[in-house]
This record gives sequence, C-alpha cells and structure tokens, in this order.
Amino acid sequence: MSLGGHPNNVVSVRYSSSLVFTVSTSYIKVWDIRDSAKCIRTLTSSGQVNVGDICASNTSRTVTTPSGENQINQIALNPNGMVLYAAAGNSVRVWDLRRFVSTGKLTGHLGPVMCLTVDQSGNNQDLVITGSKDHYIKLFDVSEGSLGSVSPAHNFEPPHYDGIESLVVQGDIFFSGSRDNGIKKWDLDRKDLLQQVPNAHRDWVCALGIVPSSPALLSGCRGGVLKLWHTDTLGPLGELKGHESPINSIAANSSHLFTASDFGTRHHSETITK
Repeated sequence: MSLGGHPNNVVSVRYSSSLVFTVSTSYIKVWDIRDSAKCIRTLTSSGQVNVGDICASNTSRTVTTPSGENQINQIALNPNGMVLYAAAGNSVRVWDLRRFVSTGKLTGHLGPVMCLTVDQSGNNQDLVITGSKDHYIKLFDVSEGSLGSVSPAHNFEPPHYDGIESLVVQGDIFFSGSRDNGIKKWDLDRKDLLQQVPNAHRDWVCALGIVPSSPALLSGCRGGVLKLWHTDTLGPLGELKGHESPINSIAANSSHLFTASDFGTRHHSETITK
C-alpha cells in the first residue's frame, strides 16, 4: 500500500490495530488499512475533525500553515491505542480515538514541543514525557477521560543547553537528545539526572533508539553519524556513518536496526552483534 496525498513532508507515522496515522504540516490523516487504505478522518492541530481526506485536492506542496494551525512535530499513541497525543506549537493536543474528538491539551512549555513519548503507570494513567525547543523536558500525568488543560506534574532539571530533539524510554529510565549535541539519562521514578554525555555527537542529536533485550542505546545526529552506547554506563560501544544527511528516526529489533533520513533515503544497517 502507498498512503499519499500529503501536503508536504510526512514527519511522523504511528500504527494501532487497523489504523495508521500519518502527519504532514498541521494535519493528521487517519487511514483504515482494512478498507484498501482509505483515509477516514483528517485531524488538525487546532482540534478540528474532518470526515475523509481534506488534503487530497491539494496537489501542490505547500509550506504555509493554515491560519490558526501549527506544524505538528510528532505524534504518539498511549499503550492501549485509545488516545493519540500530537505535539504542535507550545502544547500537546489530546485525542480520544474511540470518538475522534479532541479532549484537551498538555500545556506549560514556552517553545514548540519537538518530541514526546508515552508510557503507562497504574490507575490507567498515561505518563507523557515532552521535549521542547525551550530546552526543557516535562512530565504529564494524564488520567483516563481527563478534559481541558493539563499542567506538568514535573519539570526535569537541569535543562539542556538547547532544544530537545529526541526522547526514548527504557523501563524506569529515559534518555534525551538535544541540539546542544548532548545526551542525558534520567530516572523516571526519582526524577533525577543520572548521567550525561555533553558532546555525544558533533551535531544535534536528532534521534534515539533502544535495542530490545540489550543494554544498548542508539543515537543519530544531524551529520548522519550513528552511535551505540551502553545504557548502564553511557560508555561508547561503536559508531558508523549512516547517512550523508540528518538521521531523523531509529528503530531496532533484536538483530537489525533501521534508520530514516532526509531526501527519502533509508538505511538498513549491519546486524548488531553482542
């Protein structure tokens, strides 16, 4: 299948049961892949819901964002696939996917939210971690069915020296990558900074990934370099030149890793050996 008709670059893709969500400019297209990849809804950053595909008629690539809308930088689904979080502008919009309605926003950042990740705690609460151009990482406790504006439960200190580009969770710790070229390791329970590598790369740390069932953290930078780190010590384990352009996303299974880059190039790496 090919899911087309986007107004510009596709910057985020998520999948849940039979639905695929794709993001381009200020739009989220919802595709039902049981029905020959039909776009059943188009959601906007401002909370509008349109039945069907409102982008299909737009044949020219547009870089202008409609009035009242913001660029959506990333989306994430909660673990049960019932709630979609969309980072746009200085906040994160919350969508109830059972009814396709926006129920509220996560607010508190002073700059655009560039990345987010969602974990689940007890009591049916979503733990949403957000990273912003304002240099800060915030944690939100979102109760099931909560409405309106949700304020952060915690602000992680000290902040990075520049905007946050990437976040990844591994159990009760998480890692952040920044435009300050550094990587930080945080304790999710105690909310403490555990370790940091100030100059992990020579350029922005644009993507992070975890190797399943292995103490290995992957990082990719704006210069196309991919690095491997030991999650316990943050000691370097190796590096390779993956692309000639920024690495925007990293995914891994137990034997292979995959990187996505600008200009439509993708790279399937060598097998990871322990």
